[in-house]
This record gives sequence, structure tokens and C-alpha cells, in this order.
Amino acid sequence: MTERRRVRVDRRQQAPTTEPAEPADCACPRLARDDWHDVESDWSDIAFLRTTVNAVLGVPVGYIGAKTGLEARARKLELSVPADPMVLLGAGRFRRPLLLEVDGAAPGARGVYVPGGVAYTRLVEAPWGQMQKLADEMHDVATEKYGKAPAAIWVWYLTCRLCSHERNFETLLIAHDRG
Repeated sequence: MTERRRVRVDRRQQAPTTEPAEPADCACPRLARDDWHDVESDWSDIAFLRTTVNAVLGVPVGYIGAKTGLEARARKLELSVPADPMVLLGAGRFRRPLLLEVDGAAPGARGVYVPGGVAYTRLVEAPWGQMQKLADEMHDVATEKYGKAPAAIWVWYLTCRLCSHERNFETLLIAHDRG
């Protein structure tokens, strides 16, 4: 088994001049491929706040409002939200779980979700219509890797409507194994 490690999001890196410039309003996270693609991370020390969002035809509705609500709950619980926190979206036809990474939670804190286990991640390009195929591939790879199906497949969208096309819908897929 490869060494388990937890990595943080890199600060925004300036794009090379040969690539199209990102919009000035975009503040999307950038991940270093070597730190996130085909990497296992120990999730014993990571905490989230969670809620759900509605989905219509598989598309999440109210994502920004739910994220804002989680940030407000973090402030109320006196938890800090790291710069460029993981915002993970789970599977579901009509309701989808949404997780927001937080720091400063005491062990066993009420309302804080600590998934534990191991997360296997892959940094992928997921243009329109490709997400289900990529999630299915991730499920198959994780099942082969761990000898059982993962507990959950999570998606972290790394681009917004302003930079999606320039970054080809960069997305982090996470297969969570509780161990």
C-alpha cells in the first residue's frame, strides 16, 4: 500500500503566458497534480460540516446557498474554514450530501462529521456529460484497489462558471474507504 498522506491546496499559481488567462473574478482552487492524482490520504484528522442539496435530474440545485449556510454554521460553532476548503458533493438522485471542510473541531464535537479512513483521489477533466462515466471508473478502480466497493464517491468541482472552459472542467474525484 502506498504511503498515506494529507495534502493542502496549493496557493494560486500564475498560469503560463501561453495558456488563456483566467478571469480576474475567479478564485477557484488549483491543485498540484503530483499531490492529488492517484494519491491516498489519511482522513483520520479531517473534519467536515454537512448538509444536503436538492437535485433535479441529477443536477444539484441550491449549491451556493447550502455552502454559504455551512460557512455560517462554522462561524456559529467557532470553527475555522481553511483557505480553499474542500467542498465535496456526494451522490443522490433527489438529494445529495454536501460537505465543507473545517478546522478546529474538538474530537467528538456535535454536528461535525469526521469520516476517518482513507481517501483515494484522482484529478480529472470532466466536461459536460462525462461525470457519471468518470465516477463509475473511479468506483471500479477503488474497488480493485481495496478489494471492496468504496463507502462513497465524492466530487470536488475545482472550477466555476468563469474558468470551467479554460481549465476543461477540472474536478477531483474521491473514493472514500472507511478502512
